[in-house]
Amino acid sequence: MQTGSITSYIDVAQLTLYAFWIFFAGLIFYLRTEDKREGYPLESERSSRVLVQGFPPIPSPKTFLLPHGGTVSAPGATADTREIRAEPIAAWPGAPLDPVGRPMLDGVGPAAYAARADVPELTVDGEPSIVPMRVATDTFVAAEDVSPIGMEVIGADRQVAGIVRDIWIDRVEPQIRYLEVELPAQAEPAAAPRRVLLPITLALVSARSKQVQVQSILARQFADVPVLKNPDQVTKLEEDRIVAYYAGGKLYATPARLGPVL
Repeated sequence: MQTGSITSYIDVAQLTLYAFWIFFAGLIFYLRTEDKREGYPLESERSSRVLVQGFPPIPSPKTFLLPHGGTVSAPGATADTREIRAEPIAAWPGAPLDPVGRPMLDGVGPAAYAARADVPELTVDGEPSIVPMRVATDTFVAAEDVSPIGMEVIGADRQVAGIVRDIWIDRVEPQIRYLEVELPAQAEPAAAPRRVLLPITLALVSARSKQVQVQSILARQFADVPVLKNPDQVTKLEEDRIVAYYAGGKLYATPARLGPVL
């Protein structure tokens, strides 16, 4: 045997291939383990004692540092304790749920939302990311575009729901996120006009009619849109609840939408 000569009696190419296979298998195992840090174990409709986690198992908790201070551990307490205001239409597992309350507010079906943190998304400077233009004073609507401010908001029933009073923009990804709609004042003399957010993705701004058209909910249903704790910022939980309300209207706004198309 010659000193330092290993390629003459070892198939280096084959060893390299085996090493790649081992590395790739380890990579898949690692990624499949890491993607179970949230959402697992799954809930079982058979019994609360059944642990649904599959293979590989759920990893041990890891602590992450948040960019603006604080920490979060994952996996953590993932159990959702919210009451499900719906009942299965049959006894077999996986049966569709039939709402029993107010589905657009109860978070059922298309109106379901995640229980995210009740804090706003932040910019790199620690400021709220999504704010109205009255806060982001350095933003404006381009002269060649039509501003929706002052336009009437028309519901799916072709009735007037309110007036657009402001535009909410995302300062991280410059774009319009919401329209702020002022609803008519309540019957009480001292009641101030109520303002709610309308997702721009569920609104059609018509330059011809000078109106903002909404097909997901009726005009009277704007009164139940979840309101903000702070009139100048929106939290992640509030965003999910607001968008879920409008999305739920696609199915629950009128009884006719619940029936089959054909």
